[in-house]
Amino acid sequence: MENKQEIKLKINDKNIMGAYANQITVMHSKYEFVLDFISMFPPEPMVNARIITTPSALKRIYKAIGINIKKYEEKFGEIEDDSDMESPGVIN
Repeated sequence: MENKQEIKLKINDKNIMGAYANQITVMHSKYEFVLDFISMFPPEPMVNARIITTPSALKRIYKAIGINIKKYEEKFGEIEDDSDMESPGVIN
């Protein structure tokens, strides 16, 4: 049987509204991943949030996103692939 623990989260006033991003760049080293979330709007693109995390934490995030995309598509239908848009940046 799985023992689920409730976690109460706090969020400060600065972050309560969130940040919009329609692009991402991903960089990594052996020990960490850096994700820059970017708003691609004129007059110039801007990084709105930078997340630095460990490879194992990012893998858990990746799995959680996959589960939620599946749930979303089951409820609302398949998400269209915007292949004609510029692809996310990946820097090794």
